[in-house]
Amino acid sequence: MGLYSNVIFPRFYDRMMDRPFWGKHRRDQLSTARGSVLEIGVGTGLNLPHYPGHVEKITTVEPNPGMNRRLGRRSDQCGVRVDQRILSGENLPFDEASFDCVVTTMTLCSVSDVSQVLAEIYRVLRPGGRYLFLEHGVSPDAKIARWQKRLNRFQRVFADGCILDMPVPEAITAQPFSDFEVSTFYMKKTPRTHGYMYQGVAVK
Repeated sequence: MGLYSNVIFPRFYDRMMDRPFWGKHRRDQLSTARGSVLEIGVGTGLNLPHYPGHVEKITTVEPNPGMNRRLGRRSDQCGVRVDQRILSGENLPFDEASFDCVVTTMTLCSVSDVSQVLAEIYRVLRPGGRYLFLEHGVSPDAKIARWQKRLNRFQRVFADGCILDMPVPEAITAQPFSDFEVSTFYMKKTPRTHGYMYQGVAVK
């Protein structure tokens, strides 16, 4: 990883994503988290302060060393046991049915193989386990979706591989989850090309 990805982007990510309106949605997303939790694409750990106190342990997965350095400082103040792993979500080193919950927040847009990551999420969830997601993706407005596609080449460069038009529901429901619920909205104070959000839960 280069200087931008490892040093500059983690600082930029914190500046853009550590805002009160994001915190509200993080709390909503994580309100039903329980037991042993796996968070994939944890970034700099902005979710950590919003986990309920009854969560037993959080295992984090993040391939970017620069993100992990900032995450380490937050995990020390979390109040929940954190097991920090520097690796990607495509091949998780965990047994089947290892976790009560899996969490992704603004993650699916930037993984190299979204179907493989979601297959791994399904694999490591226990029966009845919950996948809690808060992701941005393709807008239902055709005009905005066209702009998302146009802007992807720039977004990939400046947002460390992120794309704007991820078809989030279709990607998640390609896995055999027994239940799937999603709500959609435009994130406030965010360009519509970048802020069409999918928040919900998929149950194994």
